[in-house]
Amino acid sequence: MNSVLQEIYATILPSAPFVIAAYALVWLVLFVYVVYSMTRFKKVESQVGLLEQSLSGMEKTGDATASVLK
Repeated sequence: MNSVLQEIYATILPSAPFVIAAYALVWLVLFVYVVYSMTRFKKVESQVGLLEQSLSGMEKTGDATASVLK
């Protein structure tokens, strides 16, 4: 092997586990963030659905506040 390549590999290879660990950590954090965001989105989506049901129920009963909320 070329002595220059041997010196480059000797410099790079010892730090490879740290680079791999950093990439794994970034992917793990990204995955956790996406799962957390999806969970929060589903919760907000269900709350919006309940609010829409509540407003449509107010319209059917003829409640005066329903016209103000529109």
